[in-house]
Amino acid sequence: MGAVRMGGGIELVVIGADGGPDRSWGGSARAGDGARTLAAALPGRTFDAGARGCAVSHLRPDADANTMLTALRQAGQRPARWLVVCLVGQLVADPRGRRLALVTAGSTPDNAYRRGLAWDWVISAMVHGDQEETLLLVDAVADRDTWAALQREDGAGELVAHSRVPLWGRIGRYTGGRRGRDAVLPGGEGSFSWALGRVLDTGVPGAPAAVGPLELQAAVAGQLAWGEPAAGSVDALLPVPRDGGRLLMRNRAAVRGALAGLSLSDELLAVLWRENTPTDPPSA
Repeated sequence: MGAVRMGGGIELVVIGADGGPDRSWGGSARAGDGARTLAAALPGRTFDAGARGCAVSHLRPDADANTMLTALRQAGQRPARWLVVCLVGQLVADPRGRRLALVTAGSTPDNAYRRGLAWDWVISAMVHGDQEETLLLVDAVADRDTWAALQREDGAGELVAHSRVPLWGRIGRYTGGRRGRDAVLPGGEGSFSWALGRVLDTGVPGAPAAVGPLELQAAVAGQLAWGEPAAGSVDALLPVPRDGGRLLMRNRAAVRGALAGLSLSDELLAVLWRENTPTDPPSA
């Protein structure tokens, strides 16, 4: 895990869990890539904090569940306005289909739920943190049984709608083996982390300088749709926080649009552009 202190405005915990070589967990093969994308893109785009106002905890893809949960709880204990958590990888349900976990390294079909990072542990750590606001970003896939559990109102599906932890992202349906080769994998092209990284990098033309999940969702969905043909129209849940998603991010397109309408020297434009571009290297 790498933890970089950049200030006290936002605690950002980024978890991309690679389940390992077992073919059952092929949906997590690109999770590390997605985590790196979010760890690089989010700190420099947060509007009220910027790169220097974030503390980033970026965990290794092969970390175990205890390491992940410890990092999350430690972040929750540090005073800040926001606690933002990113989960990237493959989800698995318990045998009764009532609880979820993020598959962690070295898991087998027999022990994946028991040794994974339980979803309710994540929610509990976020609810009991010292921050005023929370936001959970998820870029994940679920196998057939887990997907069925997510559709049940009395099953794992109720976990993804916690009133105190707004959820934003994509949970796709994943089929392993040959049929899963063309699926959108978390962290890969067409995934939520990939799409959000692209949108934050280019911005949203016509949108305000400060944008939240609702203002970004249409652009993110457009990127997701770009990747869907390769997935064979795979089913997906696309949760968007409507009441609690107030985290604002910089809209780079608004900055470019404002500069384009001014008659300024090339030197001054370059200075203004540098001031609106993150200078801190992404956390490792």
